[in-house]
Amino acid sequence: MTYIDGFVAAVPTANKDKYIAHSKLSIAVFKDHGALKVIEAWGENVPDGEVTSFPMAVQCKSDETVVFSTVIWPSKAARDAGWEAIMADERMDPSNNPMPFDGKRLIFGGFDVIAEE
Repeated sequence: MTYIDGFVAAVPTANKDKYIAHSKLSIAVFKDHGALKVIEAWGENVPDGEVTSFPMAVQCKSDETVVFSTVIWPSKAARDAGWEAIMADERMDPSNNPMPFDGKRLIFGGFDVIAEE
């Protein structure tokens, strides 16, 4: 069964080009280690909520933009093996591919796909 990792982060809007470069390298690494597809999306219509919202979840500041990312894996087993390899891949070392955002405010989760078309 397909497995998906999802991520939401707040990126300084001024770092958009750095984020794109970071994403392109990260996508290559994820695909090299078994990901079927990776999507990186720059927020365009991400409203603040009254009770909860993406901006609230990542404590997005006025000079930041919410980003939404997904990684699609063929299975949870492939995902687990892929993540182990990704964490050991020197291309993902922060000195080689620094995160252009505050990783402490990144939220993520793994999801079993229960329906798809």
